[in-house]
Amino acid sequence: MALDKKEALKKFFGYDSFREHQAEIIDTVLADNDCFVLMPTGGGKSICFQIPAILRDGLTVVISPLIALMKDQVEALLGNGVSAAYLNSTLSSAEQDRIMWRAKTGDLKLLYIAPERLFSGNTFEFLKEWNVGLFAIDESHCISSWGHDFRPEYRQLSSLKIRFPQVPVIALTATADRVTRRDILKQLRIETAQTFLTSFDRPNLSLNVLPGRKRIQQIQDFISRRQNQAGIIYCLSRKSTETVAASLKKAGLKAEHYHAGLPAEQRSRVQEAFLRDDLQVIVATIAFGMGIDKSNVRWVIHYNLPSNVESFYQEIGRAGRDGLAADTVLFYSYMDIMTRQDMINNSDQSEEQKELLHAKLNRMKQYAETDICRRRVLLNYFNDAFDKDCGNCDVCKNPRSRFDATVIAQKALSGIARTDQKVAMGMLIDILRGSKNRNVLQHGYERLPTFGVGGELKGEEWTEYIGQLLNSGAMDIAYDEAHAFKLNAVSRQILKGERKVELVKFIPLNERKAKEEELAPREKPKKEVVRDALFDRLRTLRKQLADALGVPPYVVFSDATISEMAQKKPVSEMQMKSISGVGAEKFRRYGETFINEILDFARENFKPGTKAVAGMTFIETLTLYKSGATIQSIAEQRNLSTTTIISHLLRLKEEGNEIDLPSLIDKRAYDTIIAAAEEMQVRQNDPLKPLFELLNERFDYGQIRLALVIWGEKNGFS
Repeated sequence: MALDKKEALKKFFGYDSFREHQAEIIDTVLADNDCFVLMPTGGGKSICFQIPAILRDGLTVVISPLIALMKDQVEALLGNGVSAAYLNSTLSSAEQDRIMWRAKTGDLKLLYIAPERLFSGNTFEFLKEWNVGLFAIDESHCISSWGHDFRPEYRQLSSLKIRFPQVPVIALTATADRVTRRDILKQLRIETAQTFLTSFDRPNLSLNVLPGRKRIQQIQDFISRRQNQAGIIYCLSRKSTETVAASLKKAGLKAEHYHAGLPAEQRSRVQEAFLRDDLQVIVATIAFGMGIDKSNVRWVIHYNLPSNVESFYQEIGRAGRDGLAADTVLFYSYMDIMTRQDMINNSDQSEEQKELLHAKLNRMKQYAETDICRRRVLLNYFNDAFDKDCGNCDVCKNPRSRFDATVIAQKALSGIARTDQKVAMGMLIDILRGSKNRNVLQHGYERLPTFGVGGELKGEEWTEYIGQLLNSGAMDIAYDEAHAFKLNAVSRQILKGERKVELVKFIPLNERKAKEEELAPREKPKKEVVRDALFDRLRTLRKQLADALGVPPYVVFSDATISEMAQKKPVSEMQMKSISGVGAEKFRRYGETFINEILDFARENFKPGTKAVAGMTFIETLTLYKSGATIQSIAEQRNLSTTTIISHLLRLKEEGNEIDLPSLIDKRAYDTIIAAAEEMQVRQNDPLKPLFELLNERFDYGQIRLALVIWGEKNGFS
């Protein structure tokens, strides 16, 4: 019998229900209609074309620009029992020929392919022989020059509808504003496609912006509170990735750098190590699309400011794809803005494109500097109305305290004026704080009236406040004059006392650390320590299985699935299959192994006669039962009544465990109880007190219930 979409979701992916719009999108595709899907990273885009691929006839061709992501998704599909493959430059000619033959013979349900490979050689001609039933275009924003990651080779995809007018197209992306969305539909010739927009909100991601000073120290402190948690650090330059990674390795962390300038073999080795949890930290360039599908990334740090909100949102979306809590941190300083502006101004882009890039950078700057809920700013950028504070960003957790900083501003601006507007940040601070270093003395700045007028503030305080003044437009900066500060009309109003200035109060780094402790994993309550220990145990088992199979650990089970196992402690097939992420194929491959690990954990951690920790009482009873102990013996060892032990075993039997119920009761006792039950016409769900009294209280309620359950199973009623 053919599966429906919900049955396929459970069987192949282990989930009981669809997320927002997934079911509607799947129905649209199954009806042979084009559609456009805008869904955040981690929102479940892949399910929208993978389930139609499983359910419909023919081959689904998935076009993706990210080679690494292809490999990850194919491994995950194979692990779920779905026939899939990919075609890209990492395969030998013989391997590519084998995959193309499988596509032709109908042996594949999904084939991932890069656009360059699709339009090279005779591949496009082979499509006509492959019985293609669906085109899925992932990262579809790459087709638009208005998008943040335009790729010219994507433009050729406009020919799909010309050559295959009857084959439906589903275009998917995680990041596209309104202009980009319209352009995607136009370029793909699917202007009438139904559009599905899901909420961009990822409430499991905390959003934090920190001042861009002492970044390495802050990163090391951050990671030290997140032991064994995988994370990504994005840097602007290749050199930065190497420097940051080297400093982390020196501090004893498992970290490596990753950028496009490395040999392909080295990039592959580093990424594989990260995917397989052999590396805790990967430091990568923002410009290089890693395309990873690692579900258990617990944090993402931006060492430098991204060039636009789309890139930023896509990159922080690498964290917490499993739905569990994850942290994101953006370091920000005015130097980042200067660097980005220089990159745009010195690029070969047209003036129109430069204007667009500057506008997008300015929106990123607004996000970094905002004093309101950051999630509001982020979601409103994507026209996703969000009219309440999220409570999970640094602004919500630590509302900004502002103060009248007019005098501070006047001191800084006066310093700029007295030096003929020729000094940059470092020199200005030295003058204000009265530092008599060689550079100050060489220029005679110690004789200025403003020399030493700001000695009451530390250097880092001045850095913070001058940065705020610059970002608020109180002064300008000349990038072509060694970043010297310049006065403007607003500066002169402030100096004349015609304009007040309010700044956000400086918070010392140690206080910021204390506040950030709220973001760090806290010590769990004692009642959860055993669960945490079990989680670590199951995670270790997952790693061992993954290494043996040569796949990343999350292909076996995600962190979210492992966490749910640790909390619910499934010990039967029924219980294990109720865990989100455990489908039929996953249970067949790994179910019994994980059940046995949970039972072993129970034996090692729960001593006979001690009180069971919440949630483990049934496992302890099952463990003792499997060891051959009788009901009386189990009750004595656990210091519980025999009635309670019988109730445990009946519950375990209901949940699919092999419990030999007839062996638990004496035959004469069973016959006596059932004879009385037949006389009173009692069934197992009826009140037991009348039967208990009729039997002159010779048998306890546990024995009576046990006999009735056995009787019901024999006679097919309850």
